[in-house]
Parts: sequence; C-alpha cells; structure tokens
Amino acid sequence: MNKPLLLILALLSLPSFAADRELRPSAPTITRSGYERGVSLNAQVTTLTLGDAVYLGLRNNPRIRSAYLQRVAQKFDLRVAEDTFNPKLVLNSSYRSTQGSEDRARNANLAPAATLLGEYGTQLSMAWTQQLNNADRAGRYRSDGLNLAIIQPLMRGAGWDATTAPLRLSRLAEQANRLNLKANVAQTISQIIATYRELLRSQEQLSISQEALKRSMTLLEVNRALIDAGRMAEFEIVQTEADIATQQLGVEEAQNQLDISRLSLLRLLALDLSTPIRATEALEASRMDIDKRQAFNLAQTQQPDYLATLLGSQQADLNLVIAKDSGRWRVDLVAGANQVRDVTNNATGNTHNRRWDSYTGIQVQIPIGDISTRQAEVRARVNVEDQAILITDARQELERNVNNVVRDLGTRWRQYEIAQRAVELSRRKIDIERDKLSAGRSTNFQVLSFEADLRNAENARLNALIAYLNAQTQLDLTLGMTLESWEIALNDY
Repeated sequence: MNKPLLLILALLSLPSFAADRELRPSAPTITRSGYERGVSLNAQVTTLTLGDAVYLGLRNNPRIRSAYLQRVAQKFDLRVAEDTFNPKLVLNSSYRSTQGSEDRARNANLAPAATLLGEYGTQLSMAWTQQLNNADRAGRYRSDGLNLAIIQPLMRGAGWDATTAPLRLSRLAEQANRLNLKANVAQTISQIIATYRELLRSQEQLSISQEALKRSMTLLEVNRALIDAGRMAEFEIVQTEADIATQQLGVEEAQNQLDISRLSLLRLLALDLSTPIRATEALEASRMDIDKRQAFNLAQTQQPDYLATLLGSQQADLNLVIAKDSGRWRVDLVAGANQVRDVTNNATGNTHNRRWDSYTGIQVQIPIGDISTRQAEVRARVNVEDQAILITDARQELERNVNNVVRDLGTRWRQYEIAQRAVELSRRKIDIERDKLSAGRSTNFQVLSFEADLRNAENARLNALIAYLNAQTQLDLTLGMTLESWEIALNDY
C-alpha cells in the first residue's frame, strides 16, 4: 500500500513543481552587432552610447521587468484554458478510527473520480469507490463499485462553437497580451532614447554656453587692449562685463539642466542615481524619404495598438457566441451504469453481494419569466457593433498619426537645414564684426549683439537636430517598427 501512495503523492507534486518553474520571467535581448556586451559602471565617469542605454534599459528598466513578470501569470492562464479538454482526476480518500462503548472500528475509504469534456460538449465521468471497515465485534466489511456516466447537451453547451469559445477567447487574449508586451517594450525604449538625447542636448548646451563665455572673455581682453590704446571709451567695457555675467548665469543653468537629464536617464535605466555618466553618441543625421501610403500599409500590419483593436472585434464575436449559448434552455441526454460489490465477514459467516444497474434519459431545465438570461446577449450584441465603430475610428486614427509623423519628419529636416545655414552665416557675421571692431569701424554693442545671435543660432540648430532624430524614433513607434529597427528579440515564448 505504501508504494502506490508514494506514487500518488509524487504525481500530485508535479503541477506544483511545474508552476514553480513557470515563475521565471524571460527578458528581451538586443541582437544588433556590438550591443550584446556588458557596460562597466565602475569607471570614474561612465560613457554611454545610445546602444548601451538601450541595452541597459532592456535589462534593468522596472516597467519592462514588470511586464515580463505579468507574462508569467498570463501564460499560465492560457495553459489553464487549454487544459479544459484534458482528463481531470480527483482523488478522495479518508481513514478513520472509531472507539465506542461497544466496539472499536477502523474505516478506510478511497474514491478516485475522472472526468472528460469533449469539444462538442460531451461530458464523460468515471468514479470508483472502495470502502474497507474492520471492527472488533462487527467483523470486516469491504465494498467497491464503479460508476460510469455520459451527458450530451442538446441545446446549451452543445456544439463545437459554444464549447470551444472560451478556449478561443483565451488564445485571442494571449495574442493581445503579446501585442501589449511589444507596445510596452517599444514605448519604454523610445522613452529611453528620447531621454538619452535630452542628456546629449544638455551636454551640448553646456558646451555652447562655455564656448560663449570664452568668447566673451576674449572680447573683454580685446576691449581692454583697445582702451589702453585709446581707441575705446572706458565705460563701454561695462557692456562686455555684463555679458560675461549673463554667460556665467547661462553656464550654471546649463549645468543644472545637465544634472536633471542625467538623473532622468539613470532612473529609466534603474541605475544608482549617483553614477556619473556621459552620453557619447555622435549627433548626426541623414535625410529620410518616406512614402505615406507604404508607411500606412506597414503600420496596419505592425502597429500593436491597432492590431489589438482588431483582436477586440474577434473577442466580441466570441463573447456573443457565449452569451447566446448561456441564454438557451438546458436539454441533456444522460446515460450511465454502475456496479457495486460488497463482502461481509463476521461471526455469523461470510456474505457476498454483487449488483449493477444502468439508466438512460433526458433532463431539462427551462427558465420562465427571467429576462436576465438575455442581458448578457444584449450587451454582447452592443459590444459587437461598438467594436465595428472602434475599428473604423482606429484605422482613421492610425492613418492620421502616420501622416502626421511622416510630414513632421520632412518638416524637421528642412528646419535642421535652415538652422545649419543660420549658424554658418552667424559665424561669418561675428568674425567680420570682430575684424571691424579691431579696425575701429564697429561698436562693442554690435559685437555683443552678434554674439547673442550666434548662441541662439547654435541652440536652434541643436534643437532642430534633436527634434529630427526624435521624429525618426516617433516614426518607428507609430509604425510599430521600434523593435525591428533595434533588432530586439522579445523572447516571449
């Protein structure tokens, strides 16, 4: 008796062991060449490329890790749904020792039961019961029996469509969960990219402010030389000194903005906020020409939110099938058989009995006067029609977003080209004006004014470049191509 008991306990422990193994979430990986490497955070200043930031984000970002942890439960939900049509075994057993004033008895009971649901609603059940009773005076009593039953629904729960609808609904939910995971990872990666570029912007703005301060200091030396030579009034140097104070204020503000951007990126990468990092990605761009129609066609096959809306329509159809089925009458064909055998051994002798019986019939359950049975069907029909409206609106929304992002990409590139020309002209203008100042043909105020124009032009070019690069990232996100562009594998098996 011990060996079968140990075997049963071992079998019962398998589902728990499998569940423990499932609680190991996967993680996305980046397969782009050169980015499958570790990033050392032990250096005095950690230099990060954009690829390094994406790699660390995939590994550490809390939002991504939480999404993959949720996938553990979601995958197990699908396993439970797919297990619907597998045989189920329930083992009931008991042992009891009874001490009375007239007799003492031991009773053991074992009653395993197996059930099976077919894809057309057929329900099969088989149960076996064994009972053993051993008393000091009453003697021994043993009974065992087998029960077989079959139920075939004719209305509610009958047919492949109604029976498998919950399973198909779970599979659609799994597809929606995968799309949601893709969208979460893509949005997080886009956020990391944008934050990384904000750090680049802050570094460049600090550099622009420092260079402007150096030029102001140089101009101050030129002013002093002109004053010593008697070619400039002494009071005019106040303009340059005031400009230097303004540039020093700009440097402080740029440094503060740099720290804010650095902390924002470290937060997204889930790194120690005291880690000194510096963005080293080259700020460069090339023109992209995108066809709106091709982009829209690609978005219709790749954009996770749009595809999830399409799945919502299929889910609504299945919910209507389930709701219509639940409102039907319950009419079932039933059939079964059972056999019982018992043996009694006591002081009066031994007795053996065996009996069996079978049955067939029909059972009917008809609700009368209860309109709540149609409530779920009415809601499901409304949801089906509402999903059709949502799909039309989602398609139009997707087309609008694609048109906007493609147009914005072209506009940002033209702005960047204009900003580049503005910087070149501003540099030529300030060089000419400095030469005129040295020759006494210009004023200190004019040079300072042109210096401000150059700073504004450099900042405008930097902002235009960052805006163009961010527009490229937004294009990938809108088309649903962020993971493909970065060669990121979700590893969501």
